[in-house]
Amino acid sequence: MGVDRPRLLRTEAIVIKRVDFGEADKILTLYTPYMGKLRAVAKGVRRPTSKLGGHVELLTHSQMLLARGRNLDIVTQSETRHSFIDLRGDLQRTGYACYVAELLDRLTADQVENQPVFALLLETLQRLDEGRGPEMAVHLFEMQLLGYLGYRPQLHRCVQCDAALGPTANFFSAVAGGALCYDCGRAQPTARALTVNGFKVLRLLQASDYGTASRLRIDAPLQRELEGILRSQVNYILEGELKSVAVLRSLSVNGQ
Repeated sequence: MGVDRPRLLRTEAIVIKRVDFGEADKILTLYTPYMGKLRAVAKGVRRPTSKLGGHVELLTHSQMLLARGRNLDIVTQSETRHSFIDLRGDLQRTGYACYVAELLDRLTADQVENQPVFALLLETLQRLDEGRGPEMAVHLFEMQLLGYLGYRPQLHRCVQCDAALGPTANFFSAVAGGALCYDCGRAQPTARALTVNGFKVLRLLQASDYGTASRLRIDAPLQRELEGILRSQVNYILEGELKSVAVLRSLSVNGQ
């Protein structure tokens, strides 16, 4: 016989998605440190008198008590730990945070524990809340999340000929799973050019060196290169583009 799971679960949780349900409820997608991704109903939360209210807002880090259900859990208590107020006051940073949440939701399965991913999500929201180098915080999240979930791109050896890659102009192919030396890259139609600086920053991000990377002066062309490389990898894995990317693109065009 299987072991019965507890009827109540007390856990930290970050709300990464909210969907209206019925007349007054919302279905929350939560990311937790020990249960991974969960879905739970916040009953009556859309009513002005709801006590849960602000404690289950999108991108809120809370301590929750969940009543375990057969299909969906029910949020019975929630107390905010971090509301990330400064992040919410800036459209660009809010857009980045929504991108981070959507990427995590799309790349992860339900109820698969991954404590490093929870810690990475929380650190990324804190970095976005502080407002220092938000683009680099998101790029680190992308690179580290890919590594934690088994999609780590190869950046030290050519994925085709296995030659060691030096700090020279190389190529990157999401289809091939990483970087290519100059000769192999020229012959690969799916490869995109990778500058020396772009190559160095990607390696810094893969080494989880946010402290160094966040202090770098990233000009617009290099920022576009990093964004293009990392999103090409994400889009290849997901077989399409995230909805939040269109929002970020719109904010960029409007100069937000």
